[in-house]
Amino acid sequence: MSNSWIKLTKWEFWPFWLFYTPIYFYWIWLSIRARSFVFFSAANPRMELGGFGGYSKYNVIKQFSSELIPKTVLINSAVSDPEELLKQIKSQGLSFPLIIKPDVGERGWKVEKINHSQAFMEYLSQNRQKLLIQEYIDYPLEFGIMYHRMPGQARGYITSIVQKEFLSVTGDGKSTLQELFNRFTRTKYHLPMLLKLYKGELTKVLKPGEVLELVSIGNHARGTTFLNANHLITPGLVQVFDNISRTIDGFYFGRYDIRVPGLEDLYAGRNIKILELNGANSEPAHIYDPQMRISHAYKHLFRHWHILFNISMQNHKKGHSFTPLLKAMTILRNRKSVHYLASS
Repeated sequence: MSNSWIKLTKWEFWPFWLFYTPIYFYWIWLSIRARSFVFFSAANPRMELGGFGGYSKYNVIKQFSSELIPKTVLINSAVSDPEELLKQIKSQGLSFPLIIKPDVGERGWKVEKINHSQAFMEYLSQNRQKLLIQEYIDYPLEFGIMYHRMPGQARGYITSIVQKEFLSVTGDGKSTLQELFNRFTRTKYHLPMLLKLYKGELTKVLKPGEVLELVSIGNHARGTTFLNANHLITPGLVQVFDNISRTIDGFYFGRYDIRVPGLEDLYAGRNIKILELNGANSEPAHIYDPQMRISHAYKHLFRHWHILFNISMQNHKKGHSFTPLLKAMTILRNRKSVHYLASS
């Protein structure tokens, strides 16, 4: 099956702009009702544009207590000496492997797992901006948990849980890595990326039953399979995230990306590590489950935009203004400029 056919027949691989076309029309309708194209900027009043874009991940994550987040350091690679940055990171108790990503960015853009100092230097040379350096959390379970709470209410809701299954292959004792990459739909779709990542190991043969995790970043664009885990939602789990969310001033709508050792830890609210907290740009990522019908996916998306609208309007009535359109456009335009400069 060719990549073009995969893109055509499996909607989860459609381009973002194409899949979201019906949502754009709903956004216009909600904007007319709100009399603002950026009504969502009031959803989380302490986040830039409500967390829709252009906000600092570091400013959000540093509001959590230290036991809830990986060790995290903010650096400015554009003005600092790489060797000094490496010393600074080590002085903070961080060691390889590390997660490195832009402080301003979304949808897994430029997020990398860095295993040694040479890769660190290469990343810095290609990305001249503010960066987050995080401890790599190797817990086996990674979830995206969509949470919201209506302004003035004590209890919130969990409306989506996605479990992330990392891209991997299983050896048969005969096939090379390249042969395995060409055998399965998901690896074949990401073949250019895999050939680049494993260019020196393509002839390696895995033992029978040996599992190789190919990418350690829980991002759909990197091959991670998103699984519908809404069956894990319980009142007790909602209470866990009510307790966590109350510590973040002005937060009402978003998605927690977390890692946890096991389900018993998740339900007990212990050993949870928050990798990121996304705001108004969050989506219920369980919709990308390969078994999800596209009609059901749109149903969930429309529902979440309706929730986002209601929260934003209630906060607006409480005195939180919508970001002026020209200012919002400037913020988003500057975000695109950062992306361009970091990639050049």
